[in-house]
Amino acid sequence: MDANPDLPPVEDEEAGVMGLLEVDPSPVEQTPIEYKEKSYFPDQQRDGEGETEETRGVRRMNTLGLRLGDHGTAWWLLRIQKYSSYTFTAFAALHITNVSIIPLATRSVLESNRYLLLTRPYYQSALTEPLLVGIPLVAHVTSGIALRLWRRRQALQRYGAETRTDKRTIPWPQLSGTSALGFALVPLAGFHVWTTRILPLYAHGDSSLINLNYISHGFALYPFVSFTGFTALVGVGVWHFVWGAAKWMGFEPSQVKSTEDQKDLVRKRRRYVINGVSAALTTLWLAGGLGIVGKDGKMPGWVGKEFEELYKYLPIIGRW
Repeated sequence: MDANPDLPPVEDEEAGVMGLLEVDPSPVEQTPIEYKEKSYFPDQQRDGEGETEETRGVRRMNTLGLRLGDHGTAWWLLRIQKYSSYTFTAFAALHITNVSIIPLATRSVLESNRYLLLTRPYYQSALTEPLLVGIPLVAHVTSGIALRLWRRRQALQRYGAETRTDKRTIPWPQLSGTSALGFALVPLAGFHVWTTRILPLYAHGDSSLINLNYISHGFALYPFVSFTGFTALVGVGVWHFVWGAAKWMGFEPSQVKSTEDQKDLVRKRRRYVINGVSAALTTLWLAGGLGIVGKDGKMPGWVGKEFEELYKYLPIIGRW
């Protein structure tokens, strides 16, 4: 075809009008930004990819609260769940020291009670107990439930479910093993808190009499329920803590990068390490809790009678 003298010369006939190349259209990114997270956990989000030092500094300022940014609901719920678990870990470390490590070292419940009474004011005061135990525990549980409900809501919106029939066809977000352990831990930990903190306050007005002898007395009165319940509480709790910490640190087997060599071997090693640490901590906790405190027997005198009065408040168990 002859070139039009009124138009500029074209070097390539396939280049199109005015020298512009004709290219095939590229697909449009249709994934909303709120669904671009690679994982349920924030350590695998693509927040830091392609960042310069300047943009990284701006993101740090946003994290410090100078500017909230455009983070979604899931982002905030994940961080509430993560940092509340860090706070509660401090109490858990102190608790295992008092009820297991010190009894194992002293081989005496009476001697261990002295250390318990020395440290109790630091985590059972009117200020520290809500900050270290109450608020973090409630925040961790509620944020986990809220996050699950939020992801369910997002799934329903994504697939356009409107009727009940539509909603039933869409499955709930998959429940991980760590989350399942967490939900199982709620009633176990709730019963423990009720018997050691709430019940004494309700029946006697304070919990000054509650110590390791109170636990030993309960083991002597109701051995089957006490040993079974305590083992379940410690086992479920430790496995939940260790696997949760592994996920937050990016060490969970499912978080192995696809580009890593021998992925299956790395996953297997991580699984062995996590379960090994969980088993070791569980054994340590049960060795002091069951081996020393659980075998100390009943408390004599009027203190033992006070303990028995408290245990009578327990539904079903207290009537045996």
